[in-house]
Amino acid sequence: MTTKLYVGGIPYTSTEATLGEAFSKAGNVVSTAIIIDRMTGRSKGFGFVEMASEDEAQKAIDMFNGQDFEGRKLTVNVARPLEPRNGNGMNRRPM
Repeated sequence: MTTKLYVGGIPYTSTEATLGEAFSKAGNVVSTAIIIDRMTGRSKGFGFVEMASEDEAQKAIDMFNGQDFEGRKLTVNVARPLEPRNGNGMNRRPM
């Protein structure tokens, strides 16, 4: 079963290919995605790497969390599911 990892602190100049190449040292990378800002077309500095197994995902976390990658310190952990938003785009709870 694949495991998706959240990767924060990605340098703005990094590509999905360089990110995937780095994470392949921990195991089989199924997919990579760097999140792009719609307004500017630039990286938002975070993304996701999907590893082929839970063991490979844990190895990637151990290898890369807190480590320097192309000049920035990465934050790597298991991605959480996207929380649903309410209809107006604001994520507020009723008081």
